[in-house]
Amino acid sequence: MLRQYELVDRVLGYDPDADEALLNRAYVFSMAAHGSQKRANGDPYFSHPIEVAGILTDLHLDDETIATAILHDTVEDTLATPEQIEKTFGPSVARLVDGVTKLSKIEAQSANERAAENLRKFLLAMSGDIRVLLVKLADRLHNMRTLKFIPSAEKRRRIARETMDIYAPLAERIGMYEFMKEMQTLAFQELEPEAYDSITKRLEQLRKGGGDQVSRIASGIRLLLGQKGIKAEVEGREKHPYSIWRKMSERHISFEQLSDVMAFRVIVDDPEQCYQALGVLHQRWPMIPGRFKDYISTPKRNGYRSLHTGVMHSERFRIEIQIRTAKMHAEAEFGVAAHWAYKTGGMIQPDVNSRWIRDLVEILEHAASPEELLEHTRMAMYQDRIFAFTPQGELIQLPRGATPVDFAYQVHTDLGDQTVGAKINGRVVPLRTLIQNGDQVQILRSKAQEPQVSWLNFVATGKARAAIRRFVRNKEQGEMVALGRRFYDAIVARLPTALAPDALDHAVRRLNMDRPDDLMEAIARGDISDQAVMEAVMPGSSGEAAPAPAGPRRPISVKGLTPGIGFTLASCCTPVPGDRIVGVRRADAPVEVHVIECPVLQAAPEEDWIDLGWGDGSEGGTARLTVIVRNQPGSLGVMASILGGQGANIVNLNLAERDASFHTFQTVIEVDDVAHLMRILAALRAADAVVSAERMEPRAPLAA
Repeated sequence: MLRQYELVDRVLGYDPDADEALLNRAYVFSMAAHGSQKRANGDPYFSHPIEVAGILTDLHLDDETIATAILHDTVEDTLATPEQIEKTFGPSVARLVDGVTKLSKIEAQSANERAAENLRKFLLAMSGDIRVLLVKLADRLHNMRTLKFIPSAEKRRRIARETMDIYAPLAERIGMYEFMKEMQTLAFQELEPEAYDSITKRLEQLRKGGGDQVSRIASGIRLLLGQKGIKAEVEGREKHPYSIWRKMSERHISFEQLSDVMAFRVIVDDPEQCYQALGVLHQRWPMIPGRFKDYISTPKRNGYRSLHTGVMHSERFRIEIQIRTAKMHAEAEFGVAAHWAYKTGGMIQPDVNSRWIRDLVEILEHAASPEELLEHTRMAMYQDRIFAFTPQGELIQLPRGATPVDFAYQVHTDLGDQTVGAKINGRVVPLRTLIQNGDQVQILRSKAQEPQVSWLNFVATGKARAAIRRFVRNKEQGEMVALGRRFYDAIVARLPTALAPDALDHAVRRLNMDRPDDLMEAIARGDISDQAVMEAVMPGSSGEAAPAPAGPRRPISVKGLTPGIGFTLASCCTPVPGDRIVGVRRADAPVEVHVIECPVLQAAPEEDWIDLGWGDGSEGGTARLTVIVRNQPGSLGVMASILGGQGANIVNLNLAERDASFHTFQTVIEVDDVAHLMRILAALRAADAVVSAERMEPRAPLAA
């Protein structure tokens, strides 16, 4: 463990103007606060924050960041308070310590929820001051270095998985590749110990068999460049075990089939020499097609710059070569930390990183659930990037597999919402077309357009997916409020007297809701009974309003047909009263009635469409549901009981899928109308045994 004077000397060594008194106060305060606390390996707990601070001195970070590292666990793990931190060290350090304070464990939440909430908290904090993330990453790196001392195997695996899924990608995203590689290696060793041991043994055998092969090749590259007048530093290394394992997994090949386990870095004086060195190397050894990447002219989203190439070396195997300047190399190793500017308010200037941070914060603000958050952030962080251009020549970076819809949302959310078509390299293409490196993309827009649910089937970016889902949620909420308003009006009509103008506002307060729209949505979803609404708007009235007598359903009729023309309800979409419907003329056959979203309508000429509506008093129809229940005794009985209790007769029941945790049923039930169907779905969703209940999308008829 670093001693107090050693830590201070490290900081003063690269920043002579650092606040020495601040560092000394932080060291003494943290040591006293942690007292006799011990870590899992038996060391004093105080050693952990000091080692974290030591990691950050290697990045030459400022005195406030080092003090934050020393203090980062005091508020959570000791009796120290945020007020003490602010009084002793000032508001800036207090804010940073608060940003990296670990979250309290929420035992009732799943591991995914804990990871997502953790990610949400410190990403939002980091968006204001990226030093929060730097301390957090150093904290996680040191925890991974001491992971083996944790006795619980389950806890070790959870921490390793969280590191692999969240912290290592974040380190990569801000260009801190050394942090990323060490985290990945340590997590890989815990998660896949057999694979880790196998690969490290193979690497050791390779070293023994080839002698000092890495040094020999590096010297050869240095000599070759020197002969051409290019002074260069050349260093070689074997790729780290996780990188090798991932390539083996992605390509479905064995270790022996890998031909590029060695990588070499060539460091030259300026960008021009990067390209000169590339030409020399390509003249000497054949380039491997598809392996050349120019990240100098088109840097990665995190600011990474370098030339990458692969060549077939004279020793008859492939090697990877990266060519960069010393400045590019520092940025590649330390990412945003390489841009640190002292005495500028302690802030790293956002430059190349600000765009992806803004994108992630937008996703964080609108994610509906922790799982959705993780899905979006993993999309935003993990995928390989491609480069496309606007018609004005602006460079847009996207994940591989992105479409014009992703491109539009990357430019601006409003452009994404209004996308109606696209041109790639001047040619009109479908919106699901994959964008390739170097494509010029022009988005065709219309203010009358709105995001389509079908886009979720092919978009590749978290930003696009989040924006589409947000629009769909808001639209569905508006439709539910309108439906609830109609039900509310029907309930009010059954009251014995007219309501006072402020009766609705009083009812909302009695039901502990915030707005009338909340009540309307609850009515539409069947979350509140008619009697409860009547009691809320006019207390004591529910006993006077008798329910409608039971009896046979009234026959279905539709409006808009010529008298004498027959109709049938289409089996592909099973419309029920309350759905928006359209008729399709068929030669020598009755008119087919479809819901307006039915894909069959897309194939029918518009001149064959007939605008229809339901006749007054229409009741009855069949609805198809997908219900996922837990794989536990009685779940099917619960589902059947709910359907029976809601007056829904089961016409067909099919077990579509099953696994160790869940059973998925597809069922056809008889319902009165859309309102009846919504109440049934609400009742199903309220049961613990039911994971989800949804009306099936229009499609071919359900097989018996």
